[in-house]
Amino acid sequence: MIVAGLQKATLIDYPGKISCVVFLAMCNFRCPWCYSAELVLPLKIAKQSKISEQEFFNFLKERKGLLDGVVICGGEPTINKELPNFIEKIKKMGFFVKLDTNGSNPIMLKDLVKAGLIDYVAMDIKASPNNKIYSKILGEGIKFSNIEDSVKFLKNSKIDFEFRTTVVPEIHQKEEFKEIANWIGGKNVKYYLQNFRAEKTIDPEFEKVKPFQDEYLKEIVQEISPHFKECKFRG
Repeated sequence: MIVAGLQKATLIDYPGKISCVVFLAMCNFRCPWCYSAELVLPLKIAKQSKISEQEFFNFLKERKGLLDGVVICGGEPTINKELPNFIEKIKKMGFFVKLDTNGSNPIMLKDLVKAGLIDYVAMDIKASPNNKIYSKILGEGIKFSNIEDSVKFLKNSKIDFEFRTTVVPEIHQKEEFKEIANWIGGKNVKYYLQNFRAEKTIDPEFEKVKPFQDEYLKEIVQEISPHFKECKFRG
């Protein structure tokens, strides 16, 4: 497991918690609009500075009483078989744990939740089920049914969770968010839209793409809000 980055403090990545963010390298998706290429592409990962697990846990020891939680993101954390042991060490130190995931490993997700190792899940929804982009970005051995399984599990679990979508011109149409709302919506579901950032994308062509206007995304939120417990736009 490669720890490729550490944000030492954040007030926004874990709702209601002062947290740090630990970035795990490697991902089983290839979203061309992704702006974390250094955590996804093997050649860029090789050049990325690394942090030893010992260094990370020493940092946590120094922050006990100052931080509430740890956000684990990537890349895609659940492709690491060592993840449960890594989280168990964090939990034993008394921290809350939030997992950011693409939902591709429902077995790992279920195991972490049932073992009480995570307290909050943020799952990325890349597009509607009818959008062909999923078939283009899924890694080898991953099926869309894996994504559907993770969505269904979270909606029926007792863990605190959210779904979120980075809205990208040329990938998303306004109309498909009604399909997404029908798919993932529910009285217990929080769903957030966030705007695309045209910087250091995996496919350089997406650096030329102009993001939607914030007002456009706020209009989408207003239209689909009745499907959710909470639906908001994050700039």
